[in-house]
Amino acid sequence: MQRVGIILLSSILIGLIACGSGSSNNVNGNWSATLTNPDGSPAFSFTTTLNQSNGTTITGTNLTFSTANPCFSSVHSETGGFTLTGNTSGNVTGGFELTVQSGTPSGNVLALTGTLTNNTITGTWTLTGVTSGCTGSGNFTMTK
Repeated sequence: MQRVGIILLSSILIGLIACGSGSSNNVNGNWSATLTNPDGSPAFSFTTTLNQSNGTTITGTNLTFSTANPCFSSVHSETGGFTLTGNTSGNVTGGFELTVQSGTPSGNVLALTGTLTNNTITGTWTLTGVTSGCTGSGNFTMTK
């Protein structure tokens, strides 16, 4: 009887693990971001393609600012990560971070930290830089 209980418990655990790991790549795809200042006014927006490259690591490509942005004439790198914290019926939630480093002019960094819920990421952003006017912070929303 004890063996039957162990087998049943093992089967349930394997099923839960399989259900929780299948949709972790919901971050993959094209995303549009809108960043606002603390007073709610628009700061800037961009589009990017995110890809889960290894485990919880994210790489971004094709980053394009929709609004003029002298802080990022070119992008050096776009990397980040996410932590999956739940998956119910294909709904993915978890922590999210993305860092964009400028190529030209160099030394400007945009950091986004937030929460992924299904196909929407919300959180806060911080821009630090060496170029005049390339500092700020606020909230952001990204949609797939």
